[in-house]
Amino acid sequence: VIFSAPSGSGKTTIVRQLLEVFPQFEFSISATSRAPRGQEQDGIDYFFLTQEEFRQKVAEEAFVEWEEVYNGTCYGTLKSEMERIWQKGNVIVFDVDVMGGINLKSIFGERACSIFIMPPSIEELQKRLEGRATDNAETIAKRVAKADFEISKAPQFDHVVINDRLDDAVAEARKIISDFLA
Repeated sequence: VIFSAPSGSGKTTIVRQLLEVFPQFEFSISATSRAPRGQEQDGIDYFFLTQEEFRQKVAEEAFVEWEEVYNGTCYGTLKSEMERIWQKGNVIVFDVDVMGGINLKSIFGERACSIFIMPPSIEELQKRLEGRATDNAETIAKRVAKADFEISKAPQFDHVVINDRLDDAVAEARKIISDFLA
């Protein structure tokens, strides 16, 4: 199950709640070349790699997909992380950037369900990013500017869930996933 959204849309919050509902689901930890934010921990929130380590993994073809999401900041899905989850017999839940979600869907086709979490508005998205207090004003401005492009990609996903009210968005995503699994 693939979740994508502009930064600040609430995708990770929704994913965390759904992981509690579906015991067969396991979160795929992405790799990134950026530094940890706030209380993020290596191997739990992300695999934090240096630029050099990330490029080495690209050269080794260790990623299923990867993207330079912001200039100098890369994110990717490690093949080893997917294998680890599959070996347990679990369903992988991806929480990835928009292009990563499109790439994963193209790889897995009908075996995957892709869900785009839509913010209610760009203004609300900016408020959420500012409220997180994990990024400086310049970073927030970059994320908001990128959101327009990312929102234009929503039709490439199987489903679009508007996160205006968190409980409603979680309930809608839960129903989509239940229908997909059935």
